[in-house]
Amino acid sequence: MPVVELKNLTVQYGEFKALQDFTCTIPEGCIGLLGPNGAGKTTLIKTLLGFVEPAEGSAKVLGIDITKEPREVRRRVGYMPEQDCHIPGMTGVGYVAYLAELAGLPPNQALRRAHEVLEYCGLGEARYRNVETFSTGMKQRIKLAQALVHGPKLLLLDEPTNGLDPRGRDEMLKLIIDISRNKQVNVIVSSHLLPDIEKTCQEVVVVFGGRLRKQGNIAELKKIEGLPIDIELKEPSPDFVSALLRRQIMLLNNSGYNYRVQASGAPAVVNRLVMEAARESKAQVRMMKPAERSLEEAFLEVIR
Repeated sequence: MPVVELKNLTVQYGEFKALQDFTCTIPEGCIGLLGPNGAGKTTLIKTLLGFVEPAEGSAKVLGIDITKEPREVRRRVGYMPEQDCHIPGMTGVGYVAYLAELAGLPPNQALRRAHEVLEYCGLGEARYRNVETFSTGMKQRIKLAQALVHGPKLLLLDEPTNGLDPRGRDEMLKLIIDISRNKQVNVIVSSHLLPDIEKTCQEVVVVFGGRLRKQGNIAELKKIEGLPIDIELKEPSPDFVSALLRRQIMLLNNSGYNYRVQASGAPAVVNRLVMEAARESKAQVRMMKPAERSLEEAFLEVIR
């Protein structure tokens, strides 16, 4: 079953269309919702949770129609908002247990689960402190804990690394990877930070101007037309370049020990010709792999 199904979804705030004719199917796994600030990512998340009613179109989350059963959607989904959502005066464990009860867990089970997820999120020693005394990194972690506490089938994470220092950011990304790959929870990560998406997700949905601009596997998006090859030699070799040219292999660019080449034909054939050129020129190949562009380059191409 797809995690999310959207058909011609349009969401308006007055005359402004935050989402326009949005149609896509989001599969299981860890999916990146990618776009600049103001692209419509948060509006999409709030619509999936039933907080915003669409003007047109339809949406299903885990097979449930969001307009007919919004409470059932929220019962099965965990939401980590971008903004702080703590309740002053409550301890960490009290706050998370309270939200677990709101999700339908009995008090005793809610308290037990609160202790478990706080430990998992690295807040075991701070569980009895008031939430308002937490640092930015701790507040991000407790937002993740409250999203996990009721055992959701889907996590919606809105800018999960917002405000974190490099170490905190790395730890948050490791938690997201563990949740999606080892805890078997589907995750949608909304972010404008491309390295975060690339590290955690297998597929992306690119949103820009309230519209779906691209959806696909990250590895596929990073492929370069013509399938060039990047080669690293032990030391620069003009003879290697000459040997490549004799085999109809074009040199696209060269920087020191690094060469990017391209030729027509199957990749296995091209690889064999490259190695023949290396043997002929007595060049030592340290690395050879398909060339690819960065996710940032692919993203900029999509939104242009």
